[in-house]
Amino acid sequence: MMVTVIGGSGSGKSEYAENLIKELAGSVNEGNKLYYIATMEPYGEEAAERIKRHHKLREGKGFITVECYNNIEKCQLDIKSNVLLECMSNLAANEMFGNGIKDKKTVYHKICKGIDKLKSIASNLIIVTNDIFDDGIIYDKSTMEYIELLGMANRYLAKVSDRVVEVIYSCPLVII
Repeated sequence: MMVTVIGGSGSGKSEYAENLIKELAGSVNEGNKLYYIATMEPYGEEAAERIKRHHKLREGKGFITVECYNNIEKCQLDIKSNVLLECMSNLAANEMFGNGIKDKKTVYHKICKGIDKLKSIASNLIIVTNDIFDDGIIYDKSTMEYIELLGMANRYLAKVSDRVVEVIYSCPLVII
């Protein structure tokens, strides 16, 4: 099963996604590996603190953390594992701004290829993404390109997912 979980900053989407993948995976003691693909690069003190907080929240839950800031199609995971990718917005930014690829269509196809690879090997795949589309602000060109890229990626996620859930104030709303 593939589920996309979307929500705003601080919405509770990460906690919901972690609980959902554990529920779908069943008992880790039965050999059902739980992978957490972490896409946030530790740039600066704020990012380091956020990463530290997320590590603490996952502590003791059986996750195998894989730091994969880009090129998710190259992640080495066991077949039939259970995978939580956190978070598409970081992955999209890393691919667009940190990989030397500026063209959003090229980055989009690269991201889709990675999603398809993960989906093909995982028993269960949860992908967390952000809702950053509501503020109505017109940003500089590169930021607007990134927002468009994330919108394209989110539409693809919705298309290939079995379920899409929006989390608002820790309340999940199943959309599909």
